[in-house]
Amino acid sequence: MAMKKKANHQKTGVLRESERTAFGQLQQELNIAFKQPALLYQAFTHSSYVNEHRRRHYTDNERLEFLGDAVLELSVSHYLYMKYPEMSEGELTKLRAAIVCEPSLVIFANELNFGKYILLGKGEELTGGRTRPALLADVFESFIGALYLDQGLDSVVAFLEVVLFPKVEIGAFSHVMDYKSQLQELVQQKNNGALTYEIIDEKGPAHSRVFVTRVSLADKELGIGNGRSKKEAEQQAAQLAIRKLQEAVED
Repeated sequence: MAMKKKANHQKTGVLRESERTAFGQLQQELNIAFKQPALLYQAFTHSSYVNEHRRRHYTDNERLEFLGDAVLELSVSHYLYMKYPEMSEGELTKLRAAIVCEPSLVIFANELNFGKYILLGKGEELTGGRTRPALLADVFESFIGALYLDQGLDSVVAFLEVVLFPKVEIGAFSHVMDYKSQLQELVQQKNNGALTYEIIDEKGPAHSRVFVTRVSLADKELGIGNGRSKKEAEQQAAQLAIRKLQEAVED
């Protein structure tokens, strides 16, 4: 009597239970519940995993990456447009580029521990794919694409308000922002007088000097900044001055 073949209980295109459990934990960590979990799974599925499981008919994340890239640029563009009304088109473009570039996306992905959830083929796993910058950046964009399809743009923005936008708020990308020029333009629009920058203190040993700079408008103090160089201190002072002037307008 012929023996029956052992049944394979894993359905085509369905992840193993352990993998689904891991993605359940990820959703808990992110405080996001996907209506269509398959989109989340796809966002973390690398082409190497698909190639090694051809019979399972999985789908890789490359199309979601394409979509997520566009959604991310739109979301960041809208945020910057609303937050920095004094910025020129060129400055906005430069700042956006710094936010959505590969090194920045890798930082976001690593902070969310996305690397440990990526579904990789054995070869890619052995060659360090889980920590490869380009792969991590792609997964972050794929996740954005999946979230957009599953819950819409508002949910993407809510996610970025937790993960990305606060970094802009604290000046993580200030190296590409010229706050002094922005402040100058803001002052000129109102014809309020001349800006002056003055070093009011120097702290620390010679090899680790910290400069303290004050920016004033017509002898009225607008902001005080600190920095490892005079230029950095002036930029921080200008950033605080911009914030102070904007708050005054809002009030």
